[in-house]
Amino acid sequence: MPRVVAGKCKGTVLDAPKGDATRPTTDKVKEALFSSIQMHVADSAFLDLFSGTGQMGIEALSRGAETAVLVDQSGKSMQVIHKNIQKTHLEKEARPLKMPVSEALRLLGKEGATFDIIFMDPPYAMAATMAKTVSELIEKYGLLRKEGLFIVESDAETLINENVTNMTCLKSCKYGSTLITFFVE
Repeated sequence: MPRVVAGKCKGTVLDAPKGDATRPTTDKVKEALFSSIQMHVADSAFLDLFSGTGQMGIEALSRGAETAVLVDQSGKSMQVIHKNIQKTHLEKEARPLKMPVSEALRLLGKEGATFDIIFMDPPYAMAATMAKTVSELIEKYGLLRKEGLFIVESDAETLINENVTNMTCLKSCKYGSTLITFFVE
């Protein structure tokens, strides 16, 4: 079971949908990721795409993010996300959206929303394609703030930086079978 690693909700065990439809990010990868972006998290606006359990957005809020939008189109995932938001008492800071990622990005763009950190953890088989699609929508709708980060989780065998053509790849970090790639505009 995923858990909140640090911050005001530290130690809270989060629920996950039954079955293998979601693949929650391991605590090891989550800890490494948040350690590397800790200076960007406080008072940030965080967007968690393919949210699954909501754990990445919840972790960001626990560590001091001001707001988090958690996007997933699965009804089962969204039920778990709502439960985890309630469990961590983050109802005021978290905004769950049950819809496809592309639709959510269009909606957020029309609302004029912008984010300091956009994190995406799609099904690994779709990671390269979705990185390209999402990066184009981020640019089209101006969703990433100046000096903001677009972060993609994928399997360690998938090179994402070749698929994100409108952003600069800062670095990629491998953690076992997981690759985290960081981009800026």
